[in-house]
Amino acid sequence: MTSETAANGSQNISISGLLRDLSGSADATGSSKAATADEIAAAISLIFDNRLSETQCAALLTCLHYTGRDRDPLVLAKCGHQMRDAATQVDRQALRKVVRTRGRKEGSYRGGFCDLVGTGGDGWSTFNVSTTASIVASTLLLFSKHGNRASSSTSGSADLLQAIAPRAPVIEAVTAKALPSVYESSNYAFLFAPTFHPGMRHVAPIRKQLPFRTIFNLLGPLANPVEGSIEARIVGVAKQDIGPIFAEALRLNGARKGMVVCGAEQLDEISCAGRTDCWRLVERPNPAFRGPRDEEDEDFTTSDEEGEPRTLVDIEYFSLQPSDFGLQTHPLSEVSPGKMPKENAAKLMELLQNELPTGDPVLDFVLLNTAAMFVIAGVCDSDTSDMGEFDDGDVIRETGPGGLRWKEGVRRARWALETGQARASLERYIEASHAAIKQ
Repeated sequence: MTSETAANGSQNISISGLLRDLSGSADATGSSKAATADEIAAAISLIFDNRLSETQCAALLTCLHYTGRDRDPLVLAKCGHQMRDAATQVDRQALRKVVRTRGRKEGSYRGGFCDLVGTGGDGWSTFNVSTTASIVASTLLLFSKHGNRASSSTSGSADLLQAIAPRAPVIEAVTAKALPSVYESSNYAFLFAPTFHPGMRHVAPIRKQLPFRTIFNLLGPLANPVEGSIEARIVGVAKQDIGPIFAEALRLNGARKGMVVCGAEQLDEISCAGRTDCWRLVERPNPAFRGPRDEEDEDFTTSDEEGEPRTLVDIEYFSLQPSDFGLQTHPLSEVSPGKMPKENAAKLMELLQNELPTGDPVLDFVLLNTAAMFVIAGVCDSDTSDMGEFDDGDVIRETGPGGLRWKEGVRRARWALETGQARASLERYIEASHAAIKQ
């Protein structure tokens, strides 16, 4: 890479050599080499500091797309790392304190932060199910929902939240500085991507001019600002062939508990219409580890930095159907096309006020995705249940695909809605976001 002076006087870095390697062209000596993941990630990092010319930025995104390198797990993992490094940083010690003081351990869930997010681009424009499910799930889990406004649909996660009436959250007020204080009174926080990733503004106009989805459409779910503190997540992808690739990218990124999903209709959610393909990250003890095995500190691995890790992560594939959750199927036409944000927000409030009838398509869609989040986080592993008032404690131990308790997840999701706890969780977040304005 070499430096060049841009027209505005700033110092741009030239990546001509990398672009040549990506395109497979020979250099002046007649030789060529393949670009490495580290080299690609280093070039991506220049975008966040506005040190790459618009021409070379567009060329880089185009080369990555047409060579398929933007679907290489190692490239995704390393670029995701660069994107997180460039983000506005959150106080990690303060986040650990949140987990210790507010995290509600149950089953194999250790009280850590969770995320439920999709890559978008599936073309279905369904109801905002991941955002709604994340709110419902925050009754039992700490949630750091990372999201943005709509790019390809009619209503993105930020659009939905800002349309809530009569009082919407102030999503821009939840900054890196304010985030720990938000969690003092709320299990839920929405991390608005432009607030935490200001460097993305440099590439936004270029992405809009390109006729294809770029690597940044896949990097979003890998760039949660509290990534190092995420315990569990579900990520939806819009194409089946991306599923195992993204699961591997998560594993390379250090994720230990999560699931990548893709509905058979190329839907980036767990589908209410039929089959959903799933790639689950499962943490297992490492037989080669040489250290204490009863250590409770989640950051503990080994005193020897070069030694074997305490655990290993495998990726397991299985498929799910609504019947595995004890729910009926609904064609996607009943939950799409999505409405405008104001209409979707009204439906959200109907659901949180427990006004939707049993078997309603949107209700079942949300129950599916909330239940899966409870299952993957680990709360459904518990043989006891004490969620609060009106919890009969009657745990459903029946297991389904993956050996997991999907129906128990639905039982817990229904409790959150029917008792008003999900609505209360949203209201606490709204209050906390307004209080954050003063910080």
